[in-house]
Amino acid sequence: MRNLLILCLVWFAVGSAQAQIKEPVKFKTELKSLSDTEAEIVFTGTIEEGWHVYSTELGEDGPVPATFNLDVCTHAETVGKLQAVGKEISTYDQMFEMKVRYFEKNVRFVQKVKFTGGAYELDGFLEFGACNAESCLPPTKVPFKYTGKVAGAAKDTASEENAKADVPLPSSATALENNLWTPVIDQLQQQDDTHDTTDKSWLYIFVTGFLGGLIALFTPCVWPIIPMTVSFFLKRNKDKKKGIRDAWTYGASIVVIYVALGLFITLIFGASALNALSTNAIFNILFFLMLVVFAASFFGAFELTLPSKWSNSVDSKAESTSGLLSIFLMAFTLSLVSFSCTGPIIGFLLVQVTTTGSVVAPTVGMLGFAIALALPFTLFALFPSWLKSMPKSGGWMNVIKVTLGFLELAFALKFLSVADLAYGWRILDRETFLALWIVIFALLGFYLLGKIKFQHDDDNDKVGVTRFFLALISLAFAVYMVPGLWGAPLKAVSAFAPPTSTQDFNLYSNEVHPKFKDYDAGMAYAREHKLPVLVDFTGYGCVNCRKMEAAVWTDSKVKSIINDKYVLISLYVDDKTPLPQPIKIMENGTERTLRSVGDKWSYLQRMKFGANAQPFYVLLDNEGMPLNKSYAYNEDIPAYVEFLQKGLEKY
Repeated sequence: MRNLLILCLVWFAVGSAQAQIKEPVKFKTELKSLSDTEAEIVFTGTIEEGWHVYSTELGEDGPVPATFNLDVCTHAETVGKLQAVGKEISTYDQMFEMKVRYFEKNVRFVQKVKFTGGAYELDGFLEFGACNAESCLPPTKVPFKYTGKVAGAAKDTASEENAKADVPLPSSATALENNLWTPVIDQLQQQDDTHDTTDKSWLYIFVTGFLGGLIALFTPCVWPIIPMTVSFFLKRNKDKKKGIRDAWTYGASIVVIYVALGLFITLIFGASALNALSTNAIFNILFFLMLVVFAASFFGAFELTLPSKWSNSVDSKAESTSGLLSIFLMAFTLSLVSFSCTGPIIGFLLVQVTTTGSVVAPTVGMLGFAIALALPFTLFALFPSWLKSMPKSGGWMNVIKVTLGFLELAFALKFLSVADLAYGWRILDRETFLALWIVIFALLGFYLLGKIKFQHDDDNDKVGVTRFFLALISLAFAVYMVPGLWGAPLKAVSAFAPPTSTQDFNLYSNEVHPKFKDYDAGMAYAREHKLPVLVDFTGYGCVNCRKMEAAVWTDSKVKSIINDKYVLISLYVDDKTPLPQPIKIMENGTERTLRSVGDKWSYLQRMKFGANAQPFYVLLDNEGMPLNKSYAYNEDIPAYVEFLQKGLEKY
């Protein structure tokens, strides 16, 4: 059973996303009069749960801030800057790796204007960016147009000259009439067999909790209690069936207690607050300190115990009562007396699942943990003969505690990294982080080999085969990370280490580069050379796009297929380069104006492919028809290779 621990050290999960048009934010506009010569243009926004809109001023290379833009401004002028009204949240955003300010649920943006006299015309748009925990939408525009007349002489201003320069724009029929732009939404949907990843993410959280429960079983606070408790239930009842039933009730009580803890966490924080925890610098510092304390406890510096009067009080009530209440109180006593071993594991688990942003994550995680913890009590009650084959308590349990201490110390650095990026301390750049991880896992390897001893370790304890192989894995992992000090991508730790942009010395360069950043030019080249096309809808501020490029495109097989067998066209939906001439288009019965290159590619993604989130990959033939289903953010390299190969086969 001890060998089972090897299977509990690593768990990976991947997900995929389904292409669909998202509209999580809706704005209404109005011109609110303040006086005969002043007014406010008010944009009132309603935001769906889980999404947020960014404030008016943000740093470079960050999410899209809210901006006020005027195309026509006749006999009027703006007064001051665009003002945001609402409950603003300031936090560190892991997706953009910077400190941001945003709004949830609702927001109002207000721009004050002054009329200079005569007939006025205001024609422009509000541009804003919206994100959730997984993806961002391209910059979205809220158009407005107001005309009227106020008393007074007209004032000749520069804005009036801009209005005179406004010329009739070409229609979408003349500017975008091209077979390559023909919508293929139906064709994509016919090929698309993607599925909802919510169940997969919940399964990941459940299995993570279950593995945590299995690890807790082998600690000194839980393992010795199992045979004592099972024997108690079987011996106190002459009826063996009743003893088995009591053991099952005991296990069910453990599940109820820990699931209640998960529900308690959920009720305290709620969905939006859980998501905010993952990016809040203060919370990440607290998580770091908490995990360091847990690690020190596992190393033997002290024991984390709840007040003894709590367990004594519950135990005395269990003895004075009978029936189901007595069994439940006994399970509660176990939860209290085993806290010094299970507490750090539960704390680490709750930190991990709480920062996923899912409102049910703590409950699902605790359900998995409790089922694993309760399983032996029920199984050994059903099969008492198994008790004889249980490994005896000994020094191997302390080895498990110390190993967990090293792992918690390593994961603590992840949370310190978030705070370090938020405050700009630059004390934990990527090479520093990797150096610490290399040392931690090297020390863990030496400990497992018996070269390092802690105060609770037995000096005469010999290194067994299991410890030797675990030491081998730990030392090999430390060596694996060494090239990362010079910029190697290290895909296995990319989710934990700081971004490569924080590395001072980097010898690594990505060899996959787009052949074109213009759709029509790229399609013309592909047709001339008779090659299929990989269209990559991306963004300069799209962090998940960078992750795909670092984790998937750097694979030798993927890189070879893209470079040699496809024409890669990368279209940046947040490219602010102005179009030579704005383009008027009709979309869903509303007239819109495409003003930038990013607007044009964002419209292409919505109109032709029925999607508006990035990253978004689609394979096309030379007529602009899909060769396979679309592909979104999913770092599964074999799946991406299969995606590319199917396109080649169909082409």
